[in-house]
Amino acid sequence: MKNKNLLFLIILLPVILHSQGQQSLRIETEVNEFNLHLLTKDLNHPWSLALLPDNEGILITERRGNLYLFHEDKLIEIQGLPAISAIGQGGLLDIVLDGDFTGNRIVYFSFTESGIGGYGTAVGKAVLENNKLDKMEVIFRAIPKSSGGIHFGSRLLFGVDGYLYITLGERGVMDNAQNLAHHGGSVIRIDTNGNIPPDNPFTAADNSFDEIYSFGHRNAQGIALNERTGDIWLHEHGPKGGDEVNILKGGANYGWPLVTYGINYDGSIISNSSSQEGIEEPVIFWVPSIAPSGMAFYYGDKFPMWKGNIFVGALAGRHLRRLVLSDNEVTHEEILLKNEIGRIRDVRTGPEGMIYLLTDEKKGALYRIEPILDE
Repeated sequence: MKNKNLLFLIILLPVILHSQGQQSLRIETEVNEFNLHLLTKDLNHPWSLALLPDNEGILITERRGNLYLFHEDKLIEIQGLPAISAIGQGGLLDIVLDGDFTGNRIVYFSFTESGIGGYGTAVGKAVLENNKLDKMEVIFRAIPKSSGGIHFGSRLLFGVDGYLYITLGERGVMDNAQNLAHHGGSVIRIDTNGNIPPDNPFTAADNSFDEIYSFGHRNAQGIALNERTGDIWLHEHGPKGGDEVNILKGGANYGWPLVTYGINYDGSIISNSSSQEGIEEPVIFWVPSIAPSGMAFYYGDKFPMWKGNIFVGALAGRHLRRLVLSDNEVTHEEILLKNEIGRIRDVRTGPEGMIYLLTDEKKGALYRIEPILDE
């Protein structure tokens, strides 16, 4: 009996130490090894992170409506957020830094707000100083607002053109995604003050919102810039099956719900077609769904074998997926951290070449993927 207890302890010990943040977890992959280091597990359903320059720390959003600065192993609450409606999948969502953050200290964040008609996604802009958001203003509001708590999106990204791209879910109403007079199911393109770029694709079209850049999306919760090409990639949740990864093109229709590789959750058919003329084909799709969230290209120096790869978090899949590319095609996939840390909500690459992960749990955690140093 003593030997059995000792064996049980030996098996559990690495897991216990890892959960207490006392030890990194060593992970072996197809091409290398890494340490998964737990930075904090004191988060409640975190949604996004932004790494500040000059080792100032990491900004972390919680869906329930809190913003924190993680610095020197401490979480410091940031004051000055607007009123946020944390309903269902909505709340405080993505956060990104201005391209000149070191000079102007401006951050942008997406969140759910209430108003006439229900709830909708909005984007705020504020100056971060002394652990407070000052000069807060809303630069975009998705309209019309509607009832229900699903499919708000929303990821933010600055393209190489300097414009801000905003992903919006179709709010659970499929046909919204094909309606250019409805923000639901689209990608928005605006400047840093909320103005519409003159070369947006629908500025000359009747019965359309000029800020829409692309449409036919279901609920995109991952967007990333390919630094080598300048292309913007995004992924979105399918229904039961049919999660997609796409390359963003101005004016393009991505098909939802006219075409899909998925079905309704009750098993009924949404569309008999998975492709159609005039609709963009996904680079890759997943059946069954992995529920992708968060997305990052890797071009750092810490893991040379991963250069040019895409990393995608998986909620339902409870793993980190690595995509190997060749000429904008996925040639190989690897599943990392399967059931190791839970639902991965966000993935970011740090300026030092390490990868950061957030888990969407009541006891949500921030992890860092680090190289294994020579022993």
